[in-house]
Amino acid sequence: MSRSETENLQDLLDIVKDIYEKRIPFDRVLGMKVEALTLEKAVVGFQMKPELVGNYVLGSLHGGVISAVLDALGGMTASTGVVKRMAGRPVEEIAAALTRMGTIDLRIDYLRPGKGAYFKAAGTIMRAGKKVAVTRMELHNDKGVLIAVGTGTYLVG
Repeated sequence: MSRSETENLQDLLDIVKDIYEKRIPFDRVLGMKVEALTLEKAVVGFQMKPELVGNYVLGSLHGGVISAVLDALGGMTASTGVVKRMAGRPVEEIAAALTRMGTIDLRIDYLRPGKGAYFKAAGTIMRAGKKVAVTRMELHNDKGVLIAVGTGTYLVG
């Protein structure tokens, strides 16, 4: 890959990061920050805060927060598949394609209560086609304990 292609790719990944970190209001409510974003993997993190508690006795994350974070991460991961597939096309065309994406199906397996001060979620692409992408996501707490896993299917074309 040439230097200009690499720079163009990084510009496109920066657009994806901007969409999920700054432009989607609900992601801002969750406090998601992109920690890593490549064509192979996306990683986000967020701090525990009182507004995210679901079980007030345990002080653990609400299941909807877990689901929402994994869904957003799955969408971000699927976005990297769009970027890869459309590489070489005008940036405006790729950015427009990213705004048309949507969740088709989401499965979350809650493995343990969401206890912790900080959470990190990582996603990878299982399949990236012209119309649909399938992603796999995991959520860990700040002690490395696996809290939940998910699989998402996203409309990408």
